[in-house]
Amino acid sequence: MKRLAPAAIRAFQKKIYEHYRMYGRDLPWRKTRNPYRILVSEIMLQQTQADRVLQKYSLFLKHYPDFKALAAAPVRDLLAIWQGLGYNRRALSLKKLAMQVVAEHAAKLPKDPEQLLSLPGIGKYTAGAVAAFAFRQPAVFMDTNIRRVFIHTFFSDKEQIADADILPLVQQTLDASAPHAWYNALMDYGAMLAKEHRNANRKSAHYTRQTRFENSNRQVRGRILKVLVAESRLTIAQIVKKVGMDADRVKDNLVQMEKEGFIKKTGRSFVV
Repeated sequence: MKRLAPAAIRAFQKKIYEHYRMYGRDLPWRKTRNPYRILVSEIMLQQTQADRVLQKYSLFLKHYPDFKALAAAPVRDLLAIWQGLGYNRRALSLKKLAMQVVAEHAAKLPKDPEQLLSLPGIGKYTAGAVAAFAFRQPAVFMDTNIRRVFIHTFFSDKEQIADADILPLVQQTLDASAPHAWYNALMDYGAMLAKEHRNANRKSAHYTRQTRFENSNRQVRGRILKVLVAESRLTIAQIVKKVGMDADRVKDNLVQMEKEGFIKKTGRSFVV
């Protein structure tokens, strides 16, 4: 395991914090310690740029200000508000999570990262992020931007870098006195690197290119949900016509979406 000298850690923290003081992003979820609001932002930010999340975050909270409101939300209304963020499965997982938090935790999000991991739609990153940002716990976690910072800084001459080699450095350099500020600073530095330098994450052993959206099943599913949210009840033939894509693919995706709970079949029609 790579060990950093105390002087190297101090120099690294200074560089990251100096950039943050000058260029830190002003984001609404950074101005709250409300666990629900922070969780919503983290789920929205999964595979979605912050600029797109900003367009939906306040609207979502206006309609669903807490776990109880979200748990009671009709799926159709929820998906209508979620439209534009993509990866609609996250919206369903968030509703299921809210229902579980209301039923099992008196509508309060658990502080323990292990308990957080037991909730729908929460992986290691999201559990760590919520622990750090909402509860100020010095959790060790990593997202795309954080990974980019460490590869750029400490592994510039290597390829196929495993997360197992990076995480010890994340732990060594963590500002345990202010984990929320430190991780925000790391993320903003990583976002800057993405714009100004070759993508260091290509050196990661876990790097994969995002599949194209155009003509993908994600696009088919997105169009299906859009027309069903807008018109509520449609037959297969009507859905195929309105989606405007290959009929067999539309039908296959309808079957899969019904299995996953996105839509329901009532008689000859589908509804959200």
